[in-house]
Amino acid sequence: MTAVTDPPIRRDGRSQRKCDAFFALTDSLHISTRRVSVRFPKVTTLRSFLQLVFFLLFLFLLLRTEFRGTFAAAAGDLRLRYPVSFFFQLDPLIALSNALATRALYRGLLWTLVILIPTFLLGRFFCGWICPLGSLNHFFGSLNSEEKRGKQLIESNRYKRWQTTKYYLLIIGACAALFGAGIAGWLDPFSLLVRSLSLSILPATSYGLRAFLGVLAHSPFAWLQIAGNLLHYVLGSLFLSLKQPYFREGVWLGLIFIAVLSVNLRITRFWCRALCPLGALLGMASRWSLIGLVRNKEHCNDCNQCLLRCQGGDDPVGGRGWRQPECHLCMNCVDQCPEHALTFKFFPRQPPASANLQRRKVLTAVATGAACIPLFRSTPGFAAERNERLLRPPGALAEDEFLARCIHCGECMKVCPNNALHPSWTEAGLEGLWTPVMVPRIGYCEPSCVLCSQVCPTGAIWEINASQKGWTVDISRSAKPVRLGTAFYDRGRCLPWAMATDCIVCEEWCPTSPKAVFLTPASVLDAAGNVKQVKQPNIDPSRCVGCGACEYACPVQDRPAVYITSVGESRSPTNQILLSRKKA
Repeated sequence: MTAVTDPPIRRDGRSQRKCDAFFALTDSLHISTRRVSVRFPKVTTLRSFLQLVFFLLFLFLLLRTEFRGTFAAAAGDLRLRYPVSFFFQLDPLIALSNALATRALYRGLLWTLVILIPTFLLGRFFCGWICPLGSLNHFFGSLNSEEKRGKQLIESNRYKRWQTTKYYLLIIGACAALFGAGIAGWLDPFSLLVRSLSLSILPATSYGLRAFLGVLAHSPFAWLQIAGNLLHYVLGSLFLSLKQPYFREGVWLGLIFIAVLSVNLRITRFWCRALCPLGALLGMASRWSLIGLVRNKEHCNDCNQCLLRCQGGDDPVGGRGWRQPECHLCMNCVDQCPEHALTFKFFPRQPPASANLQRRKVLTAVATGAACIPLFRSTPGFAAERNERLLRPPGALAEDEFLARCIHCGECMKVCPNNALHPSWTEAGLEGLWTPVMVPRIGYCEPSCVLCSQVCPTGAIWEINASQKGWTVDISRSAKPVRLGTAFYDRGRCLPWAMATDCIVCEEWCPTSPKAVFLTPASVLDAAGNVKQVKQPNIDPSRCVGCGACEYACPVQDRPAVYITSVGESRSPTNQILLSRKKA
């Protein structure tokens, strides 16, 4: 009995090519005859997607930090529709600085527990998955450059001693806050990003786009004019402000921001590794996290490919202790390993390496933070010789409390509809660097606007409403309107006083009721000796609130004939023209 076998399958060249194509397709789809397996997206792909989502959310909220309506059409108190301080409420560094400086926690900052609690359990996921500035540094750090190729790239991604600098900066900022100085905002990533984008990058971009759209609008070609109008409509609703903003010190803020991003071309995420105090705080919180990086020694062939894309400089390579406080959980090392020898597991057996802070440097940082207050406040500019043009926003606290809370973020300057608030330079001394100061010559304070007090994330500008501000009602009947300062006249430059020329612009612009500017008829002699009747302006200090409208509108261009000083401000009981006497 002979066995029955299947006849051999004869394939021509065309059939063979079809079979090869089929098997190649099944291999690419990971489909086998025994089981079906589905290829899931990589963790790094999910991380990149979330980084993009959070950065776009941050940019959207930043662009919405603006009042786009008209004050005449606004009914009731002006409010923004979106929570523009959302990211600041998630910032543990801001919450820590605010709590140490004020012995309390401002409203909304308790949301930082949403970041802190998972950090204790998982590690510095915030730096690698959420932080917008970290995402920017990640993007620029991933770009190829001549300084980061081959062995140079591997060596630059190893752990360096200078990465502990951020921990000492955190200690300095925390000690300074404990003694009443909010200097942590200088290096806080959200403050840096909002300040740089709002006061420099976005205004410069807006100026360039407006110039480009102007060229299209004046083009001799009709289709270019139509395209320009369409672009202006789209960009106007999404990006461009109602008018071009200008900010003092914007050039320096922009150069600092560009330098922070540019250094990534040489050292990946240098800011995050060496200077970011928020990263240091989260690194300290992640020291006892439940997950850790585990290396399979049997599979690892010491190829060092895990160092090619390491973002934190945390030494995921074998032979060295993995430094968990430096790891951003970017998962690049796991994705890059060709032997799949690296994995993140819960409760790893091998403890990670610590930050290795030196006791002497820690004590030096503590002493430096404590010494900031007497150094800052023993120089002119704080109390002994306060700048007369130090005009704070309405609702600002007393100067010492204001400097303890302000984080130099620039949100109040971004939201000001009249472009009146600008970053200070020397007006408030070194401690007040980049804090908000009103510059009336560029913009004045709108009577019904309190948006700056709404967006302040720390309460340095206490939230008030229009009725509490007291400028939209009868000043003579208002109990205590918020006063920013008092107006004064330079009669040697005022047209009716010095040049026998009619001018009542300041009186027309004065928004208070009754007006703080009143006109006095006077007979003066002109250059020909003729008698001329003019109306000379004067200030009633009991009605003036220091809004700056008169200085803004003064037609004398180079230096206005009327100007605002901080004397008479309601936030200071001593900075007054005449101290009131208590009745017996």
